[in-house]
Amino acid sequence: MNTAPDAPVVDGVGTPPTKAARHALIARILGHERIHSQGELREALARHGVSTTQATLSRDLVELRATKIRSVGGTQVYAIPEAGAPGQVPPIGGGEEPLTEHTTARLARWCADLVVTAEWAGNQLVLRTPAGAAQLLASAVDDAMLPGVLGCIAGDDTVLVITRSESVAAEVAAHLLSLAGPGPHS
Repeated sequence: MNTAPDAPVVDGVGTPPTKAARHALIARILGHERIHSQGELREALARHGVSTTQATLSRDLVELRATKIRSVGGTQVYAIPEAGAPGQVPPIGGGEEPLTEHTTARLARWCADLVVTAEWAGNQLVLRTPAGAAQLLASAVDDAMLPGVLGCIAGDDTVLVITRSESVAAEVAAHLLSLAGPGPHS
């Protein structure tokens, strides 16, 4: 791989100074770190060798559809609804593919930050989140392609997860609650 001598290096890979590369890096940072402000995001970008103005960063966040969501702890953090970089398509499958490290980490992060309660009845699992966070959590559950999960429907603060059976709903609830960590989740 040939890169310009002055191109920033991220994890041993030259990052070209393009908008697409910057967007991919922003998506990666927001997927792995709790960023509370544009200033924090600029600092994170600078650690990766990318310098940008506040105006450009603001436009980037709009183009990436980044929003601030309130975590269970009450703090607001930036989040992007899609997993990974813009234009990245999650793998297609019947939910039987193994979780990748990225999707597992993403699901664990959002469960820890967003799951308020988890209850199931029959083959349906209901996850409660802070206001405005349900679609982000549903996206993480969908991307994880958990075995036996048929799909998710998200509102403002509620995610409905449909599973193949009642036993799968109980297993998925237990798994998501374990990712959420200790707390009054159920």
